[in-house]
Amino acid sequence: MSDFQLNEYFDGTRVLLCLIFFIYASWSDLKNREVSNKVWAVLAPLAFALTFSQFVLFAPEMLQNYAFSFAVTSAVSVALFYAGAFGGADAKALICLSLALPYPIRLLQPIGFTPPLFPITVFSNAILLAASTVFYAITRNLIWRNRTGKRLFEDFEEHSTIRKILALLCGYKINIEELESRKHSYPLEDIQVVETGETTRKLLVFSRDEKKEEIVGRILEAREEGKLGSEVWITPGLPLLVFITAGLIIALTLGDIVWIVLGSIL
Repeated sequence: MSDFQLNEYFDGTRVLLCLIFFIYASWSDLKNREVSNKVWAVLAPLAFALTFSQFVLFAPEMLQNYAFSFAVTSAVSVALFYAGAFGGADAKALICLSLALPYPIRLLQPIGFTPPLFPITVFSNAILLAASTVFYAITRNLIWRNRTGKRLFEDFEEHSTIRKILALLCGYKINIEELESRKHSYPLEDIQVVETGETTRKLLVFSRDEKKEEIVGRILEAREEGKLGSEVWITPGLPLLVFITAGLIIALTLGDIVWIVLGSIL
């Protein structure tokens, strides 16, 4: 086997390794909204061993870029995790990706440009794919508005327009009876008792400081007391690893979505 063939073998093995682990992690995230740490504990050393060995054998000059890609991806992942932008499994997935595929590897002929930090391209693709779910939320809200003839925020007149828009983009209404069974969804509103003793409804957009069970409990109690209607705002908990895996596949076959769009425009 020639050096070129062996190098290609290393590339293919690293890609296959990532796809196998990421597809399994996506299935686990979709089913349970959590991924066992064992997945990343196995993937990380395997990815490092393959990539490091390949660079030492065929491209030692890439070791510095390898360290840089790992450092940047790790810093971004940890920062986003502590900012509450995504979960621990998502951060670990990107870090493992930086160990396995620090630079672009294309399975097909290039269609769009792929920036040199491949994990960041995958993350960018994933965010754009996840953001497309707003169209589902908007469509569902328009259907509800047309079906009921009611205003979407008739009980939230005092809330800001920005807060309402954000709720419109990331949530929708369901029957309160479904609330407890939606284990992967979160209330997008809470019940608040003001100084006068009256009960008011509050839209939750960015912060859910209290446990989901406590908020659901207050909503159900208010419903039983006749202080609440039959429907409540919720937001689905997105399995981001599914979008990260899809973003990886797109990056491997097409490239960076942002650059593809910009290229088609310019």
